[in-house]
Amino acid sequence: MIVLKNTSETQKQRYGLPYNRPETYYHSEYKMNHNRGFQGRKRGVNYIWNKFDRKNSNFDHPGAPYAMGVKRRRERYSYEDQYFLTVWDDRKTEQDETDLDDENGPEEKWYKVTIPSGRKYEKTWLMNSIQNLCSVPFVPVDFHYDKNRARFFVQNAKTASALKDVSYRICDEASRKISIFVSPSVVPYSVQNKFTSEQMEHLKISMMNRYDASQKALDLEKFRFDQDLMDKDIDMMLNRRSCMVATLQIIESNIPELLSLNLKNNKLYQLDGLSDMTEKAPHVKILNLSRNKLKSITELEKVKELKLEELWLEGNPFCNCFSDHSEYISTIRDLFPKLLRLDGKELIVPTGMDIEAPQPCKKTCNEPELIKNLVLQFLKEYYLFYDNGDRLRLLDAYHDQACFSLSVPFNVSDPDLNNLEEYFKYNRDIKKQQDSYMRMQLLKHTKHDIVNSLILLPKTQHDLCSFWVDLCFHTEMMLCFSVNGLFKEVEGKCQGCIRAFTRIFIAIPCSDSRICIMNDELIVRNASPKEIQKAFTSSPAPHISFKPLISEEQQEMVKSFSEQSGMKLDWSQKCLEDNEWDYTKAGEAFIALQNEGKIPKEFFK
Repeated sequence: MIVLKNTSETQKQRYGLPYNRPETYYHSEYKMNHNRGFQGRKRGVNYIWNKFDRKNSNFDHPGAPYAMGVKRRRERYSYEDQYFLTVWDDRKTEQDETDLDDENGPEEKWYKVTIPSGRKYEKTWLMNSIQNLCSVPFVPVDFHYDKNRARFFVQNAKTASALKDVSYRICDEASRKISIFVSPSVVPYSVQNKFTSEQMEHLKISMMNRYDASQKALDLEKFRFDQDLMDKDIDMMLNRRSCMVATLQIIESNIPELLSLNLKNNKLYQLDGLSDMTEKAPHVKILNLSRNKLKSITELEKVKELKLEELWLEGNPFCNCFSDHSEYISTIRDLFPKLLRLDGKELIVPTGMDIEAPQPCKKTCNEPELIKNLVLQFLKEYYLFYDNGDRLRLLDAYHDQACFSLSVPFNVSDPDLNNLEEYFKYNRDIKKQQDSYMRMQLLKHTKHDIVNSLILLPKTQHDLCSFWVDLCFHTEMMLCFSVNGLFKEVEGKCQGCIRAFTRIFIAIPCSDSRICIMNDELIVRNASPKEIQKAFTSSPAPHISFKPLISEEQQEMVKSFSEQSGMKLDWSQKCLEDNEWDYTKAGEAFIALQNEGKIPKEFFK
């Protein structure tokens, strides 16, 4: 504190200070004569002192539940032999702040703990990391996110000091040290507005009346207007953290098995109060937040640790911030990877989802003939319906939530590329297709959309003798196989054109020992001159050859047998398979059949 005194005559002589006290002292803008008082609108220094002495409510009022106002003590010194001077004193009084290092501080003192970049860390990981390094056990109160910061409160000077020592001792995955700031605070908002035991009992009764035990579902839609609570004069605004904390406490104590929570139409504009759901209601799989006031997608990060399977968000302002529906689904799925339904609509299970990995079926792997017959029968029936103009009958071949896409390889050396225009308009190439909405439209969902799109493709006739089938993968839960072959168009301006195709099916078992398609990818191109020459030349009854997975050694055996026998590769392989890959035995069988004239000419090159 600085006090400037008037120098005495002795001091003036000692230091050589010229000093003449003016009879009139005035402000440069508002002059005041001490003898005559104010002249018009002139204002003197006393006015300015009085203005400084006025109470400023902005400093005394905290302004927000967790804000600290600026506290300064003003002192004005006025002595006969001194200048009039107002002095700011920034020294804090004992009531302003308690030293964090003082372990004997008052037990009722509250402290605010702030992690500046805490939002990018999951609450569970962050709190566990702090708890592990803190020398004093503590219970965080009102954990919440404020912009990029994470905050909570503790009530104890010793705990606050221990938390302060944890700062810069925690490192994240990028080896960045995490800072922690601790400061005195007002009583947390939820503690200030804590419900009485009587109110909690009324709240419990109202919630249990809304609980469906058979579905393990709690319906809190428009909970503020619950008649029982209104009769008891309990204002239950779930947007208030104290109200949501009380709700979760009752769920934890009385409905720990809760699976579905409906918070529709509660005017929620932030989800701070739901950040404890992982601990209080860990089994919740269905959450309804529709028709609320959520303006930012970042609010959902506060509940992203929930393993949700169904989520309702429609009717919130942030839903209108996406360029298209696919972006909306993708963003929500990034937060909730296990989500199966969004706003009541089924979602396609993405690749790489965290589901139980199927185990290979040893029995069927040891019996390839069974799989072979299943796949061949499926393909025979599928293309029978596909080519005979009644493609609606293919509905039974697809799962309700199946997917289908069509691709056309772009070959600049193909002179007849233009005659594929009927396929190019359905071509789905995510590298070239920049419009995310069109990408989603070209990916057909549900069996009805798939069959409707197949009906639009040109009518065809497939050369079943050209089919080359490969079994890629097989488990008890899934079967993946591909088929390559040729077909020709039988109508339209490209009638008679020969096309080559590759089709990849992913199927699952269904009733009656049949398989059901989950994913279907069709690739169409113009056939090469050599393929065109061989197309539709076989006279025997349609037959589909099957090529199970074989090793490199077996492939060499097939190639060698084909060269020595003159048969095509597929028939050479079949001959070896029928003789259990015994090369000598297969050769003897081939010679015996050839001598008897039982090998058709079409089997040879």
